Amino acid sequence: MGSVEFAILAVVVLLLTFTAIQVGLYFHARKVAQSAARQGVEAARQFGATPGDGVAQAQVFLAKFGGSVQGSSVTSAGSSAGQVRITVHGSVATLVPGLHLNVTQHVDAPVEVWTAQ
Repeated sequence: MGSVEFAILAVVVLLLTFTAIQVGLYFHARKVAQSAARQGVEAARQFGATPGDGVAQAQVFLAKFGGSVQGSSVTSAGSSAGQVRITVHGSVATLVPGLHLNVTQHVDAPVEVWTAQ
């Protein structure tokens, strides 16, 4: 194998390696955002809780585990009296300067209510 062939092959292997790493970073950030939204919904749907409690819980989760979701924001937009919705939005850490990838995940669940029997 000549040096030209090796140089071409090395570039292709490096591109494939960095692409695989970037895809992994994207899906990891997506899963972290989804987990934060799920934690927030579980906190907000409990009897007597508010959507603000869910937002706070999601922010606590992101502060602890959300290093891969940069510049994250958490909202409870879309929540109603019977349904809670937590949305987490943020940017993915990238290996390529100038590449901007965003993740947005939301989770919905019914609010627990007390019914007398």
